[in-house]
Amino acid sequence: MNETQESAIEDFLQILEEHRKNCEQQGKYVEAEVAKKRFEELKSHEANRRRDTMKAQQVKEMLGVEEAHMLEYQQFNTQWDQKCNDYEEQWQNHIRAMKERHLDGLKEFQRKLLEKQQKPKFSPVLLNYRQIEEHLARAKNYSEAHKVKTKADRMEAKETEQWNKLKQNEMFQQENQFKALKRQELSALQKRIKAGREEQRKRRQFALERLMQRYTNVKNELGTTQKLERISIRRNGSAL
Repeated sequence: MNETQESAIEDFLQILEEHRKNCEQQGKYVEAEVAKKRFEELKSHEANRRRDTMKAQQVKEMLGVEEAHMLEYQQFNTQWDQKCNDYEEQWQNHIRAMKERHLDGLKEFQRKLLEKQQKPKFSPVLLNYRQIEEHLARAKNYSEAHKVKTKADRMEAKETEQWNKLKQNEMFQQENQFKALKRQELSALQKRIKAGREEQRKRRQFALERLMQRYTNVKNELGTTQKLERISIRRNGSAL
């Protein structure tokens, strides 16, 4: 119902009220009673219509607030989910790049260790045997030279094995130290990622709380406005 129709009803109620008063003054009580009942019926009907209209409008307004909030909440989650996914993807790329650098660095480190590997340093006893062997061979004392060579060969094989084991252990230690350093770097990066993830979670929670508070404020404000409207409708209904 538009304003023109509402104005027409108010005018008609005023006409009925004036008619009732005129009938009362003229002693036409039967007609006055009819006007009175008609006025009360129309007044009650109009009050009920206004309450129903207001109620429907208020429900529509509240649903509008709920729908707007749900849309904002969905957009909020979509945006923050994307932020979180971008964050994870970015740092996963950092981790992957760091692991690749570490692997390349390990290969280069191993290559340099192998290049720096020295020949075995034999004991003075073994070196002395080789000198004796060479002296005997020059003296054409091949039998004794062979005996010394055999003994020196066994000693050289043993010392070479010991030397290789020692150098291998040294290489393993250096390699392990290199790997430990790289693990520390990776662990430090992962800690930064974890701290950043927690900070992002806090920011998201804070933003969500603000969103929910805005929704609560709007809803409460609308509820207060609608309550005042209901009070006004009841008063205006009584005043019709």
